[in-house]
Amino acid sequence: MAAAALRPAILRRIRLSPAPSLPLAAAASQPHALARWLARPMSSHDAHLSREEVVDRVLDVLKSHPKVDPSKVTPEAHFEKDLGLDSLDTVEVVMAIEEEFKLEIPDREADNIDSLPLAIEYVANHPMAG
Repeated sequence: MAAAALRPAILRRIRLSPAPSLPLAAAASQPHALARWLARPMSSHDAHLSREEVVDRVLDVLKSHPKVDPSKVTPEAHFEKDLGLDSLDTVEVVMAIEEEFKLEIPDREADNIDSLPLAIEYVANHPMAG
């Protein structure tokens, strides 16, 4: 599929910033800040998202895509048939969903996500979606 070939090319162009960390100076001067930082949840599994929240956030991702008419976005929409997205646009949408929910979708699975129901189902069933 063309999306599988385009995804690595797009990923090479993306620059990710490192996750924020607690500065050592702040930790030394504020011991409670260090305790709060150490007590933060290490996984979103403890606070799993509701299906309604997943639907709302996935719809928002699609509505904010520059090539999508927000009035055509519904929970049942197909990326190509209903929204007019091509394979590159679909890769961009899947990457935006990954970023929104802080997860990585393997290429094999990402290639199969071509509609909102499939995207919603994937995220709703992913234990690390946040």
